[in-house]
Amino acid sequence: MNDTGPGIGSSVHVRDLLVTPGRWTLWRQRPRLIAFCLVTEAVAVGSTVLAAAWVQPGAKDVLVTLALAVLGITQSELGRQVERVRRRVNGTPHINMTSVWTFAGVLLLPPALVAALVAILYTHLALRSWYRLQRVPAFRSVINASVVVLTCYVARLVLGLFGVTGIGDALTQGWLGVGAIAGTVAAYFVANALLILGALNMTRRSIRELFGGWADNLVELATLCLGTLTALAMATQPVLVVMVVPPLLVLHRGVLVRQLEVAATKDEKTGLFNTLGWHNLATSELARAGRTNETTGVLMVDLDHFKQVNDTYGHLAGDLALKAVADTITAQVRSYDSVGRFGGEEFVVLLPGVGEAHVVTVAERIRHAVSELVVPVDFADDGRVIKDLSVSIGVAMYPTAGTVVDRLLHAADTALYSAKNSGRNRVVSF
Repeated sequence: MNDTGPGIGSSVHVRDLLVTPGRWTLWRQRPRLIAFCLVTEAVAVGSTVLAAAWVQPGAKDVLVTLALAVLGITQSELGRQVERVRRRVNGTPHINMTSVWTFAGVLLLPPALVAALVAILYTHLALRSWYRLQRVPAFRSVINASVVVLTCYVARLVLGLFGVTGIGDALTQGWLGVGAIAGTVAAYFVANALLILGALNMTRRSIRELFGGWADNLVELATLCLGTLTALAMATQPVLVVMVVPPLLVLHRGVLVRQLEVAATKDEKTGLFNTLGWHNLATSELARAGRTNETTGVLMVDLDHFKQVNDTYGHLAGDLALKAVADTITAQVRSYDSVGRFGGEEFVVLLPGVGEAHVVTVAERIRHAVSELVVPVDFADDGRVIKDLSVSIGVAMYPTAGTVVDRLLHAADTALYSAKNSGRNRVVSF
């Protein structure tokens, strides 16, 4: 969903977006994604119109909306440097902190004003992106806001099913009120996940890439908890709501530290462990294998004739081939096996708790899968593909080939060179 058009920050491009709908970036997306965006946005707008006609907001509601909007924009501006780094190092769709304010709106405001709050917050994010020339397509901001609006409406509906009208009413309901708030948090989280799952069917991203890991989801739950505290403060002592901002900024920075730690162990081009990350993990795994007397396999995988790929198709296409091979290797092993990029066109795989026969079987499976790869050179727009790829694989076993990582790597590398010297595209055991 990246913008491939001219600079989105230029005045000419902005005018084209406003005056010439036929040139919108949305129309250059996959047809199913276009349909998903249009349907989601239509449902969000239609629901908001009905909500506005059903419940008339009061002056106090408008003031609360403005207060939450100001707090959200202030927090966003105070954390923009951290936000920029998080977007750069995070491999999953970015989780921002706006749900603190939107969920507080669910507990405090009529539905139509919740939609207004979402519109203000996401308009600010979009304008900031345009101002900083970050080339964020306008349709992304619109669909993100629409998804959040629908998420808020589902959460608000669940709150109503408990017979609770808002946070103030929940405070008078005892444990029923507590259950209503907990149910609303769960509804917000699940509704957002289901809408993302809908987007999954329209894109080429994996579930892991869209949903993130446990850490990403815990951050989302933490923001919902802070949103509840924000609503409590607004309902009881509004001046205390400013005390939510400092812990929110600390949470934001803490998430960044964790992402940087993960990024330090990942290879940028393939998303696999880099040499340091794989070596550290392998060391820990071999220590465990020593305690449990288990055998462990190490594969050294080298992409044959990779220089010819670069010379024929270019280095950018070579990077696509590396990523495709990395994904293929990962798909052929278990989720808890460790795959890393050793450098250049070499990869390493750690297979704990299996015997040599099984390790060789996995190696052959990888070799066969790579030989069937066809890698489209997407950016060339000329229909070119990279095919006839092959890998040579060296196999070493713990503890027979060595009891430390470096010794096992040396053994696997020795077997790899034997595979190359005997004709390539084969598996050789040490």
